[in-house]
Amino acid sequence: MTDFSDITAPGASFALSGPSAKLDPLHLPVRGDLAHIRLAGKVFVPHYVVPMAHVVAAGGAPLLKAGRSDAEAIAEVEGGALFNVLDAAGAYAWGQIGENGLVGYVALAALTAQP
Repeated sequence: MTDFSDITAPGASFALSGPSAKLDPLHLPVRGDLAHIRLAGKVFVPHYVVPMAHVVAAGGAPLLKAGRSDAEAIAEVEGGALFNVLDAAGAYAWGQIGENGLVGYVALAALTAQP
């Protein structure tokens, strides 16, 4: 697991300067409302989140563009793969495959939290 102590320490602050860069939502875990904590100081969102490590069920699961059953599939996440959950609502979790993989939604039923 990544050590986030430097960027989550009480009193840590970040400065943004210049225009925002255009980000690839399929490869960087950032949405309009939240982003991965490692992007603090690089993107401006209301909330930065420390990911919660999960493992994908043995049969694998589709990575979806949206958190609903009829959403377009982006890829298939292999069983046993690490999926870093940044947000969970309803029956789906939004996050990233591993540390630098694709970003999307996976059914919560296909995930097991890691200690």
